Amino acid sequence: MEALRLDSFDVFVAIVRCGGFRAAALERGVSSSALSQTMNGLEEALGIRLLNRTTRSVAPTEAGQRLLERLAPALSDIRLAIAEVDELRDSPSGTLRINAPGPAIDHVLCPLAFDFMKSYPDVKIELISDAAVIDIVEQGFDAGVRFGKQLAQDMIAVPLGPALRYAIVASPEYVESRGRPLTPHNLASHDCIKRRFPGGTLVTWHFSDGDEEIEISPEGRLTVSSAPNELQAALAGRGIAHVFDDYAKPYLLSGRLVELLADWSPILPQWFLYYPSRRLPSATMRAFLDYMRSYHWPSK
Repeated sequence: MEALRLDSFDVFVAIVRCGGFRAAALERGVSSSALSQTMNGLEEALGIRLLNRTTRSVAPTEAGQRLLERLAPALSDIRLAIAEVDELRDSPSGTLRINAPGPAIDHVLCPLAFDFMKSYPDVKIELISDAAVIDIVEQGFDAGVRFGKQLAQDMIAVPLGPALRYAIVASPEYVESRGRPLTPHNLASHDCIKRRFPGGTLVTWHFSDGDEEIEISPEGRLTVSSAPNELQAALAGRGIAHVFDDYAKPYLLSGRLVELLADWSPILPQWFLYYPSRRLPSATMRAFLDYMRSYHWPSK
């Protein structure tokens, strides 16, 4: 048997985890052909095929699956050992990958990361927008951002940013032509701009006025998949939008949008940045956490 390289096994695990050569190559910053050559060399050295390849998919063979079950824990232990060595480094470096919903990236992570990178010039940051609840360890992320109720129990969660608030907004032209709703129940006679999550679920609108809480399933002609598109539609007079007030604030100040039902908009819990409790944070992750805890967030 030819000599085997440890990084060849890491390439094999990455290809299976990412579901193909192209995605694994993008994650590792190399070409697909380079990964293909590595896999060919590994299979030749072992004398057995590890992957079934088609034009549409890549899946482990029976031998590949058995090897994968043994490799994953071993490679995890190796990464943990490397992370422990990294504790001795004085200056954080490397890449920090964070998965978060678009609004959290737009209004919390971007300003935080931009300032952090000024203080740590050797650090690279990847902010990946994703509203779905994923396994950040399986997907190769150092941390994720979600609301507290969406976090797995084996995660360490740290509050991130100020409290949140939704704003119900529309253009002055829409309000002039359709009138102003006085309670959330009045929205039933209005054209609301609906938003659908990647998993297919439509966003529900929640309202609170003292002890009374109301949940609305909005009705309207237009459905979009992101808050910026929802805001864009409101600016065009296509209906009433339900967005974080950070998105709407500049347009409210300029008069291009007006806020509706302001007394019914509840203050929401802040975002949480979370990371695995069973994994020792890298020096870069620890530096980011320390920086985040001391960051001065602007008041709402």
